[in-house]
Amino acid sequence: MSRPAVSFEFFPPRNLEASFRLWDCVTALAPLDPAFVSVTYGAGGTTRAITHEAVAAIRRTSGLRVAAHLTCVAATAAETLAIADAYADAGVTDIVALRGDPPRGAGAFQPHPDGFADSTALVAALATSGRFTIRVGAYPERHPEAADQRQDIDHLKRKIDAGASAAITQFFFRAETFLRFRDACADAGITVPIIPGILPVENWQGTRRFAAACGASIPPAIARAFDRAEAGGSTDLLATAVATQLCDNLIAEGVGQLHFYTLNRPDLSRDICHALGITPKAGLREVA
Repeated sequence: MSRPAVSFEFFPPRNLEASFRLWDCVTALAPLDPAFVSVTYGAGGTTRAITHEAVAAIRRTSGLRVAAHLTCVAATAAETLAIADAYADAGVTDIVALRGDPPRGAGAFQPHPDGFADSTALVAALATSGRFTIRVGAYPERHPEAADQRQDIDHLKRKIDAGASAAITQFFFRAETFLRFRDACADAGITVPIIPGILPVENWQGTRRFAAACGASIPPAIARAFDRAEAGGSTDLLATAVATQLCDNLIAEGVGQLHFYTLNRPDLSRDICHALGITPKAGLREVA
């Protein structure tokens, strides 16, 4: 079985302590030779400037390929494209283009009067510039705002047709969930890589809340196992085992890349990679 490529998602720091934690995470995972790493936006675009600083710093100091998240929230189209151009000028030409979530408590997404209406429009504008490799989000289970999965897949197809070259999925717990989605996308004429998003369970209660908010179903057996592990203080061991088995099943079905949501805590992602045989590449050292 061939070694899959991996990529890692970080979120931008909000204070000095978090900055050190982010750098520790980059340092720990860089030796695994990721295909790229990405840095998120906060809801409502609240970390726009911090995200830019984090992306530029990781690119400058680590040499890793960095993908910056870019959203349609709370900015004009001109402002959004200016941010994208600033990334390109800094040598960052990978973008994860998303609609984005509105600020907490703001209700449903409302586009800026002079902004992009949705992620498809953002992708099209970025593609027109010719400066970027564009990845987009995908939902292997129904998005909470979609009528059904067919609507999700149609929306993904529009983003791909607009210029995206790959998609990264929301997290999930069953390999079959991703594989059925991948097959449905192929049936819809989507031929670009669809990269499964893997969330190692760092915090079980937080994961349950996150899953409920984004429509990711948790199998009852896994929920019971984590409830027991939490009571016994062994969630890390279970999280490693569950995610490793999930990844192993995906790799056996031909999946060639895995995208880990690290939450800026590298240990579980690194342990899972090691369990899959993804170890530091010869000649690569930790970032100094």
